[in-house]
Amino acid sequence: MLLHGFGEDSKIWKPQIEFLEPHFRLIVPDIPGSGESDLVPGATIDTYADIIKALFDIELQTPLEGAVVVGHSMGGYITLALAEKYPQYLKSFGLFHSSAFADGDEKKETRRKAIDFIKEKGASTFIKTSTPNLFTETYKEKHPEKVESLVEEGKQFTPEALEQYYEAMIARPDRTAVLKTFPKPILFIIGQHDKAIPFEDSMKQCHLPSQSHVHVLRESAHMGMWEEEDKANNILLSFLQIS
Repeated sequence: MLLHGFGEDSKIWKPQIEFLEPHFRLIVPDIPGSGESDLVPGATIDTYADIIKALFDIELQTPLEGAVVVGHSMGGYITLALAEKYPQYLKSFGLFHSSAFADGDEKKETRRKAIDFIKEKGASTFIKTSTPNLFTETYKEKHPEKVESLVEEGKQFTPEALEQYYEAMIARPDRTAVLKTFPKPILFIIGQHDKAIPFEDSMKQCHLPSQSHVHVLRESAHMGMWEEEDKANNILLSFLQIS
């Protein structure tokens, strides 16, 4: 399963779907409020994890069949909640530009300012302003049309959905204990130039699991699945083959 992040939907994984689909059965949902999935009012990160568990109840023959879940950014927060609440469903999991640490005070304040911006200016203006910052300057210069395509996709979001995601992220607890106690492989994909999940903070969590697989995308910020598509694809393929 590939779980997208904030301000995205399942289409963000298109390069990975095309690469991995010949080898694996993929489940790539839209998180409620994104893409074709309706908003669930008042949802938290744990709520989204419960929804993914319900999806597994439908898609997996038994929980023991297991799945590998890789979450990007906010999708990683949901993955951690899933691993905490329903570890029997997971053969392994991955954090793609994501973190088990709770938000610090500064990060919470940044998110609250974003909520205020969305309330004042609207979802579309916020996405147009914030999305380009997720990429390196080099990528933006080489592929402006791809960045613009993501901005255009972001126009589908309602203010309510984006505000709810931010509130859910602010309220989520520290889940480093999940990394310490989960007995199966955990993948970390880290962007060297990531501003949303800074490189130094990402590296602080990598020693916690008993089985860590750590990969740094040296030419990526927060969107490595696009910025270094081939490398990201091969990292995922290798991890899935051992899981």
